Amino acid sequence: MKYILLFSLIILSLRLNAQEVFNYDETKVGNHALPALLTPSVKTAADWKRSRRPEILQLFKTYMFGVYPGKPPHMHSLVQLTDSNALGGIAISKQVRLFFKEGNDAPFIDILLFLPKKSTKPVPVFIGCNFLGNHTVSGDSNILIKAVAHPVALGFQERRWEAAKLIENGFGLATFHYGDIEPDSADGWKTGIRSTLQQELKTAPSEWCAMGAWAWGLSRLMDYLETEKGVDAKKVIVTGHSRLGKAAIWAGVNDTRFAAVVSNNSGEGGAALSRRWYGETTKRINTNFPHWFIDAYKQYNEKPETLPFDQHMLLALIAPRPLYVASATEDRWSDPKGEFLSAKAAEPVYELFKQKGLGVTEMPAPEHPVGKHIRYHLRTGKHDILWYDWEQYIKFAREEL
Repeated sequence: MKYILLFSLIILSLRLNAQEVFNYDETKVGNHALPALLTPSVKTAADWKRSRRPEILQLFKTYMFGVYPGKPPHMHSLVQLTDSNALGGIAISKQVRLFFKEGNDAPFIDILLFLPKKSTKPVPVFIGCNFLGNHTVSGDSNILIKAVAHPVALGFQERRWEAAKLIENGFGLATFHYGDIEPDSADGWKTGIRSTLQQELKTAPSEWCAMGAWAWGLSRLMDYLETEKGVDAKKVIVTGHSRLGKAAIWAGVNDTRFAAVVSNNSGEGGAALSRRWYGETTKRINTNFPHWFIDAYKQYNEKPETLPFDQHMLLALIAPRPLYVASATEDRWSDPKGEFLSAKAAEPVYELFKQKGLGVTEMPAPEHPVGKHIRYHLRTGKHDILWYDWEQYIKFAREEL
């Protein structure tokens, strides 16, 4: 018995020693130089668009996200419900099922769209995936609840979306549940669109990833919005919080129809620099969520400093369109400083387009937004999206679009 106990203690010790250590001490972050964003031959915006941008985009496709398929050939939609007195009478809501191939048994996303009722012209629209289902975005009683929906209350995450306030400020809102595209699990690809649409998209499941699929879904939502008369399709802002902020960035990079990109607490694999040893790491994200990125990304688990890119290069691919990156003081796991530095390091590309960036060199204090065409703020509080964040995004969209 004594030896069994001793052996168990040894095994436990080995396991604990093998666990990854996470750092929250800025003095231990390291000083790894970032890969060059621009090369000597890139001197103009035209040079960037012609050569350097395609090179960097291909690096991210090869080593992180995989391919980004186009629009399937037989998409069609079905309006399920329209409410002309939504959100207490200030909005028109439309619930639409968007099918990705022929037949009403085809893979689909369910879209929830809110537009200002009193608007006399097409309006700008914020779009993004939601975590728990359309019924959690608003407390409106007419929102359809799927039979297999998450068992949470109507309007459970209403405060994260602030649909009524967006409407009052002249903006629309469109969303769908990211699980419609692919369940967020290691084997989610088996029932998600990477499997069910591989013939239509001519793309094998292993050629891309869950993050890429969720981003692709945002592009398909954009396809639908281009058909909506009440939507100004030239002013659609793609947004996302946390993992869905990563998806929003990747959608914005690949689909230039998006007029602007908003990243809210997207962290590792999103806006935060991978080379900084602070908070979540490349190894941890690939271990906990092996489906988020392609297998090639896992070769950098132990040495992220050898990546042929870093996230400032991903953000730069959004140029010259407006970009907003936001962090929260208590969200150390997402490395707020790494997000700020990444946005800052993307500035040289925006400068090629004569666009102003953050305009500061030091990270700002909480509740002091900085920047112009690239913007950043640090909000007091936890990993979340609050009305304060939306206020900044509304101001940003009004001024930059």
